[in-house]
Amino acid sequence: MKTLYTEYENIGNAKLAFRQNGNGNILILLHGNSESKKIYARYQTHFFKTFHTIAIDSRGHGETVSEDSDYSIDQYSDDIIKFCACQRIEQAYVIGYSDGGNISLLLAKKAPNVFKRIVAISPNYLMSGMTDSSLRLFRLAVKVASFLNKVGILQKRAVMRLMLIFKDIGINDDELRNIKTNVCLLYAEKDMVKEDHIKHIAQLIPASRLIRIESCNHLSILNKKETIESISRYLNEAV
Repeated sequence: MKTLYTEYENIGNAKLAFRQNGNGNILILLHGNSESKKIYARYQTHFFKTFHTIAIDSRGHGETVSEDSDYSIDQYSDDIIKFCACQRIEQAYVIGYSDGGNISLLLAKKAPNVFKRIVAISPNYLMSGMTDSSLRLFRLAVKVASFLNKVGILQKRAVMRLMLIFKDIGINDDELRNIKTNVCLLYAEKDMVKEDHIKHIAQLIPASRLIRIESCNHLSILNKKETIESISRYLNEAV
């Protein structure tokens, strides 16, 4: 596998770490909560080689450098818009997974002139869109992470990342109805996000596409063959 090297973009109050590869239309890759750009290694070196892929670490994740007292999806989306301005990116496609999918919904709202086509994998714009069992699991994870932070084993930012799960992302139904960007929503047969919630998002966003990926869960959907094929068909329609 080709080695991908980390670069940095200074957006003012943060240095966003990113890895890029390939030539062609720009495709920005946004990871999920407590993950990093590394989850997209095969997307960059194998699955989407005909695109110029850019995988970015959000604040508090991976190798991105920032000083923060809190994290929000709204802030993360502003960071991506600033990144594109600094990199002189005028148009891009986006694949966002989990929290990355949430970020991508805000990108569609805020900068439809830049982000022309978006793939949002398992997004939830409301905390209540998560399944009850998933929320119970994450509440336990927060308690454990908070304890480990107090005894010096984990950093505070690990707790701050998990707390994102218990916040609505900052977009309402009317704003979803007014999205002009082309959006494709993917979700897993056994997802952490309620199926009704994903269907509701699809109903709100005009002309959005909804695809359910069978025989997988929230953690395994990203690298399913059917996921890659669905994304590839969707993105290449516009190439």
